[in-house]
Order: sequence, then structure tokens, then C-alpha cells
Amino acid sequence: MNRRLTALIGIAALVALAGCSGFAGTATPADGDEAQLERSIEVTAAGEATSAPDRATLRVAVTATGPDAEAVRDELDAGDEELRGALTEWGLGDDAIRTEQYDVRESYETRDDPNRTRYEGVHRYAVELDDVDAVGEVIDVAVDAGADEVQRIEFGLTEETEREVREEAIGKAMSNADADAAALANASGLEVSGVYEVSTSESGSQPYVAESYDAAAGGDAAGGASTSVETGDVSVRVSVNVVYEAVPA
Repeated sequence: MNRRLTALIGIAALVALAGCSGFAGTATPADGDEAQLERSIEVTAAGEATSAPDRATLRVAVTATGPDAEAVRDELDAGDEELRGALTEWGLGDDAIRTEQYDVRESYETRDDPNRTRYEGVHRYAVELDDVDAVGEVIDVAVDAGADEVQRIEFGLTEETEREVREEAIGKAMSNADADAAALANASGLEVSGVYEVSTSESGSQPYVAESYDAAAGGDAAGGASTSVETGDVSVRVSVNVVYEAVPA
């Protein structure tokens, strides 16, 4: 019985070793790939491309004050109904108007004086537009509907446009990397013979942000004057890491 058990254990061990050997074999490069590059040039380069924006995000707020939290909440709720109603009537969908912050609290100015209790609240919204030329008009609609603050106007790109601009930025980054590699090779008595490895290390878009806007100083939509907002190009930047094969010149 002991001999049989010993034999079975031995067979199991051989099977296990055979499995390990096979796994290691699949992970081992072929003979022609085992040797690393004898000479290489590694370059990190960046490329940038720009585009006119095709998306805008407005950040507006409705504020309220009152003797208690309930009064402030009721005022904010009324303001929410009026603002959303005006924006949807203008043509925005419900999903284009989202809450970013809702806060009701006792005022810091009266917190230590029970005889002067006052509460204040704020409801901040992010309003997204696909028509960047309509930003000024939407600001006027929001202000006329009770928005007390227009804090930030951000111009960006849709996903489809950003992909296109990013591809352009990658092309520029690779061109810059090729030029740097050629210069390094020339200075080192080498010649670039091909690309061995390439990857992106970082990328991102930089939206154009308009200056803060004071609702009290905005355009008079009732009088036909629409608020004018200056726009600018959105930039997309990509960084690439490239390892080039090199041979003696």
C-alpha cells in the first residue's frame, strides 16, 4: 500500500512539474526575441491640437434667506420650479439641467446671536448646451427666471469631437518624437531603424473657461439685449513614450 501511495504521489508531482514547465514555456519569448535591443533611443514627446468648442456648461445658482430653514427651503423649491420651467420652455431637456449642490444652513453672521437668527440656502445647477452660440441667451433666460449667480461658463468638446482632436494630437506627438529621435541618433553616431515600443503616458483636454459672470449686471432679455459671452478654442494634449531601434550610422 505504501509503495502504491508513493508511486501515485510521484506521478502527481511529475504532472504538476510538467504543467509548470509548459506555462513557463509559453511565457518565454522565442529565441529570436530573447536578446534585448543592442542599441535603442527612448523619447518622450508631447503633441497638442485645438478645436472650436461644440459643448458648453453653465453653472448657475438660486439663493435664498429666511428666518428658519423651512422658509429657505420653500423659497429654493419655488426658485427651482421657476428656473427649470423657463429653461425647459426655452428648449432644454430635463437631463441637461442637473443639481450640483443644495445647501440650507444657519448664517454664520447670526449663529452666535439667538435674537438675530437667519438661515440661508443655495441651489447650484450645471446647465449643458450643445449650441455654444446660445450661451448668452440661456444666461438671460436663467437670470430672468430667478438665478442669482452665474459662476462659471465652461466650453468643451463632445466625445466624438474630442476623439478626433486627440488623434490629431497623437499624430503631432509622434512627429515630435520622430524628430527628437533623429536628432539624438545623429548626435550619437546612430541611425533609427524602426519603432520597438510606443505608448501614451498622459492625455487630457483643456476647456476654455469664461470669466465669472455677475447676474445683476447681465443683459436685459426683456429689452431684447442678449448677454454676450466670448468663447475660445479647446486644446487637447497627448504625451507619448517611444522606444526606437537604432543601428550604427
